[in-house]
Amino acid sequence: MAISFENAFGIHPEALLIRDKRSQVLAENIANADTPGYKAKDMDFQTALAGAQSRQSGSLGRTDPKHFEISTARHAEAQYRIPNQPDTGDGNTVDIHEERNAFTRNSMEYQTTLNFLNSRISSLKKAITGATH
Repeated sequence: MAISFENAFGIHPEALLIRDKRSQVLAENIANADTPGYKAKDMDFQTALAGAQSRQSGSLGRTDPKHFEISTARHAEAQYRIPNQPDTGDGNTVDIHEERNAFTRNSMEYQTTLNFLNSRISSLKKAITGATH
């Protein structure tokens, strides 16, 4: 009997990829906090995850179970963020405090998703090997 990783892990692998991409976008914002004219970007995780769920539920269904899945995380797009502070004169819209908070929160959520996946893998491993500890 084959193990269906899609059934075992659900949307969590895609969530991990989306969080990884968001962390890259936030890191770029932090790195460019002093770059004149740089516009802060972000990703709407909920929208990206909803898109991943709709694609996973069949709108981009595979024609054969042996075909590879299309990674939905590639479809998650970063968009320019509406600034919360007035322009300081150099055209940069990065609020370093907001970026650090968003990056920290995203990192914690990434770790939570990773812990969940590790737990599922551990459970599957126990089911396959019959280990009781």
